[in-house]
Amino acid sequence: MKKILLSLTIAAIASTYSGHRATAADDASGRVTFNNVTVSGATNTASKPKVTAESPLPAATLKVKDLVAGKGDEAKPDSTVTVHYVGVRYADGREFDSSWERGGPTSFSLRKVVKGFTQGIGGKGEISPMKVGGRRVIIVPSEMGYGEEGTPDGAIPPNASIVFVVDLIAVK
Repeated sequence: MKKILLSLTIAAIASTYSGHRATAADDASGRVTFNNVTVSGATNTASKPKVTAESPLPAATLKVKDLVAGKGDEAKPDSTVTVHYVGVRYADGREFDSSWERGGPTSFSLRKVVKGFTQGIGGKGEISPMKVGGRRVIIVPSEMGYGEEGTPDGAIPPNASIVFVVDLIAVK
């Protein structure tokens, strides 16, 4: 019994002083929480992340957090990008769109999407552009998303803030 206790104590001390500091993305589930949004599987870009959100207030500004820092080419606001993404409503986490559910990544010009998506990927001001290989949470306020109208199908209601988790696969 003493040998087992001593072994466990030594193992605990060694892990404490190994020089590695645990972060939110280091836990077993790869879970990261940012501004009322939780992403499980946050660092595993090979699979669809699980995104939950529950914010009592709408987003006032565009917010981003890199879950995985890309090392490839940088996107620009006028780039054509290939991405995998999940979109949910900020207020209740209801998923409204996902390239994962449609069977694969999708490509489009950042000139032809909502302003928050363009700036969240292509960068502007204090928001740095994404790089290929990265995964980012983007919280989009209503006025940079679908505004007072929402979407015609009702999936995004009027004046709703939305959240995307985006994997940047390629830039042209």
